[in-house]
Amino acid sequence: MGREALLLRLADPEKHLDKRRLAILKIQTEILRSMVERLIDKGYCWILPVIFSKTTDPLWPDPDFSIEKRVEVDIYGERVVAMQSMIIHKRVLVSLGPGKIFILSPNIRIERRDRASTGRHLYEFTQLEIEAAYAKMEDIFRIFEELIVGAMKRVKDELAPELELLGRDLRIPSTPFKVYRRSELEERYGRSWPVEVARNIREPVWVRDIPREFYDYEDLKSGEWRNYDLILPEGFGEVISGAEREYEYEKILMKLEKDGIDKSRYRILLDLAKKGLLKPSAGGGLGVERFVAYVAGVSHVAEVQPFPRIPGIVPEL
Repeated sequence: MGREALLLRLADPEKHLDKRRLAILKIQTEILRSMVERLIDKGYCWILPVIFSKTTDPLWPDPDFSIEKRVEVDIYGERVVAMQSMIIHKRVLVSLGPGKIFILSPNIRIERRDRASTGRHLYEFTQLEIEAAYAKMEDIFRIFEELIVGAMKRVKDELAPELELLGRDLRIPSTPFKVYRRSELEERYGRSWPVEVARNIREPVWVRDIPREFYDYEDLKSGEWRNYDLILPEGFGEVISGAEREYEYEKILMKLEKDGIDKSRYRILLDLAKKGLLKPSAGGGLGVERFVAYVAGVSHVAEVQPFPRIPGIVPEL
């Protein structure tokens, strides 16, 4: 089936609950059950998401930025935005409340229309967000590796008929996942390294040191960023982005000004940092639909949504 025909089929409401889609939904259920149970067992508090706020992730200057527009509305005489990522809320919460949290967080990112055919992009999706006070990069690597491998084993053990229906020969990756620096991959593959890496690896790999948003920790002396992406094989690409976090007031302020970001939107974060209350932490967000698509082996991430949100296509429901 051609890409355009696939997009039209995915947008057809009569195709939402065919046998393939039901198999994928069962796989998604087992993945989420496995991950949530493991996080609760590790002492993480389950937090409900925020949808509208004065503050959200600016997603800038991420090199993969591709937002066509930001959704803004007026409520109670105030201007608010739809959540693009709960990173700022996570930072505040682990500093003032529970030290370890997770959230199944809906994100609204109105991607450019030309991303409809990548097979990896949606304009509404869900992230499994985690954050832990005083955690380091390697701590987050181990947590996500355990979540991923545990969920894949569960699907393979419990849902063999569904995998067979989808024609998916699911391979469980070995741990720990390999770790690469962004600079070495860029030297090997060029600026399109995220796409090329996803095509050439056989198991998930971590990529660290990616110049990105103001809240990711940057060592100003060495220029190293203590952040990371997890890249999936078979062309599925980035599924997790995360970092150790900035927590020093002067440094956060300097980076906001350097990136040209409105400081007034991050007043609470800056106030906490100025008072010394913003704790060092680390975390990340796993794209649920992308991971489910990888486990199920489907050709477009929209296949895992009952009501697909494909860039440039507005469905009836």
